[in-house]
Amino acid sequence: MIIELKENIPHGTKEYPYDQYFIRNVRHPFQFPVHWHDELEIIYIRQGILHVSIEGQDYAGHSGSIFIVNPRELHFMGSDDLSVAYFTLLFPLEFISFQTMDGLESDLLMPLRSGQLQFPREISDPVLLKELCDILENIVLLNQEASSLHCQIETRLFLLKILNLMEKHHLLLTSSLPGSQINLQREMLSYIQEHFTEKLSLKELSFKFHLSEKYISRYFKEHFKLTFSDYVNHLRLTCAKRLLETTKLPVTEVALCAGFPNVSHFIRMFKRQYGNSPLKYRKSF
Repeated sequence: MIIELKENIPHGTKEYPYDQYFIRNVRHPFQFPVHWHDELEIIYIRQGILHVSIEGQDYAGHSGSIFIVNPRELHFMGSDDLSVAYFTLLFPLEFISFQTMDGLESDLLMPLRSGQLQFPREISDPVLLKELCDILENIVLLNQEASSLHCQIETRLFLLKILNLMEKHHLLLTSSLPGSQINLQREMLSYIQEHFTEKLSLKELSFKFHLSEKYISRYFKEHFKLTFSDYVNHLRLTCAKRLLETTKLPVTEVALCAGFPNVSHFIRMFKRQYGNSPLKYRKSF
């Protein structure tokens, strides 16, 4: 699974804007590239070791660990542990809001939606962690089958219980403005996101951000745990994969539209990433 800087993947539906993913049975070490989305994300590790980075802060999670990614925070995760199994739960904060303009709305829910208040990124209290794990297991179980009104009500109640525990334990934090380093990350990644289908190089990035090519190359490896070219290829492969799924464009045109300089390089990269040639992938989709 490849995820872009700004995820354009819809999570849930308009009628039920909640979604969950269970990542397990990985065949090789992996890393989801750095990205962000408008939804709150709860990462719950059931087994194994998962490395998580949120806004430049690195965490090492293990069985029973919980991490929370606030809306629009840059984050990525990966693991060398082939036994790792974890859930990600995603939903917009509007999902647990109300339409009444009361004290709860003005003092808690609205500040959360606007980013003035934020959830903690890591839960460390062992007693609270156990209680939260039990709640998350209930939510996951509820949403393994087709959703019903009962499922939606119960899920909201459990998520509100999580919010209540955060407030009860005084864990909700006042937001601080991102530092200059985080701003640089956002600007650099946003620029690549906008131009990855074009001829893009370290030299161009160096000119754009007034930094040396060597510095940018080192910066990518240090902060995002992958090279500049690996990140660009991730974006191009994701774009190509979606074009294969949603259009009837010839493979050559798909390669060019996604930013690959030639079709043979594209086919080789695609097969290495997805295990099939572009044509076979399209037929099997």
